[in-house]
Amino acid sequence: MAAAVQVREDFTAQQLRELARGSRCADQTRCLLSLAEIYDGRSRTEAARIGGVGLQTLRDWVLAFNAEGPSGLLNGKAPGNPPILNATQRQALADMVDAGPIPAVHGVVRWRLVDLMQWLFEEFRLSISKQTLSREMRAMGFRKLSARPRHHAQDTEAQEAFKKTSPPAWTRSPPMKRQANR
Repeated sequence: MAAAVQVREDFTAQQLRELARGSRCADQTRCLLSLAEIYDGRSRTEAARIGGVGLQTLRDWVLAFNAEGPSGLLNGKAPGNPPILNATQRQALADMVDAGPIPAVHGVVRWRLVDLMQWLFEEFRLSISKQTLSREMRAMGFRKLSARPRHHAQDTEAQEAFKKTSPPAWTRSPPMKRQANR
């Protein structure tokens, strides 16, 4: 059986209990109280039982505590997937959108997400989904705008002539003649 990992010597059980009392993280409190039991001389099995974990998890806590102190016992935010676009690619994309497409070069008269996806692939060999690109564009401060559809042969003069000019819905009633009471 391997020897237990030694706990750092610059803390005492009382200090760990005070830190646990002031902690706002329940998991850190549990870790600190388990480590305080080890400082008190209890077995690792009892300390793991107090923390509600197995011996391997308790060993991980000891290693984290030895490396970073009490802050090493805080659960950090999971890193997640790295972003697809880096800062230079984002800047190039923003510049391209701000400049607008050149119809002779780009073959489009306005940028659509699929056109920008194609440009990113040709420029950086990045394959990005439409949803992800939309999210990236929104995070960079761009909004999807769509013009109100208008027929190319729309005649404004004909529209004005077609509009109905009806009298207002209300009219003043003619004055009533008063009849004498009989």
